[in-house]
Amino acid sequence: MLATPADNPYEEPRSGRLTAWGNALLAGLVPPDNAAAAVLGEDETHRVTGLPGDADGDEHGLTWALGRLRALGARGLRLALPDAGHPLGLTGPAEFNTRAMGVGEAVLAVGLPIGLVPEIEVYGPAGDQAVRVLWRCGTVDDGPPAGVPSLHEAERELADGLREATLLLTRLDVAGAGPEALRALEAYRRRGHAELLAPGYSPRAVRVLESARQISALLAIALRGHGAAVSASEMAARREVLAPLVQTARRAQVAAYNSLVDEPRG
Repeated sequence: MLATPADNPYEEPRSGRLTAWGNALLAGLVPPDNAAAAVLGEDETHRVTGLPGDADGDEHGLTWALGRLRALGARGLRLALPDAGHPLGLTGPAEFNTRAMGVGEAVLAVGLPIGLVPEIEVYGPAGDQAVRVLWRCGTVDDGPPAGVPSLHEAERELADGLREATLLLTRLDVAGAGPEALRALEAYRRRGHAELLAPGYSPRAVRVLESARQISALLAIALRGHGAAVSASEMAARREVLAPLVQTARRAQVAAYNSLVDEPRG
């Protein structure tokens, strides 16, 4: 079974982990094996295929693949979190964008026309599932990523968005949706955020990412109607009202992950 980030909005996107720890590695801040282990997380395997020079069917481990990207001239990595109508973080061409939009995430190399799209396979019985990830490389255009704000802009947007979200969620009575909503929010909080991003990222980037993830979790609860008696028409109206806030949170996440290569370091 193939999975996408929408299957669990409380999970850090795997493309985010690859971006953050790949950037730390390319900046010389962590050893290759440490970076690969952090990207792997609790997954069973991550493999990479389609790098320049690969034959059909060649697959590589993360440590080797990241080293190969560096040898080819990659100076960093950028995250993309696109969805329908919003190619957030992408540069083209259409073929690569279509694949990335199909799974809702991708990683683009900086200084190298290569992007990576994950195929996430979840298998095994309920309660004892494992995850395999295959990163497929493709050619990307050289250009500015679509729709990505600066870290400063993202922080300002989040502050406005948080106030708006609080008012909207109160009006939609999400807080009173019942015990299922509370369990969903508590599940998010229990995941822990002791090590957001990776070495080299600024405290501001960590702060922006944490705020964006909190808003995303709250919006996911609202959009799933946890425990509430919400009709189809009410849910459609709720999606329309909350859609701009969802995009604000996604833009902020991308800005935070990309800040190590996009923001000047003083």
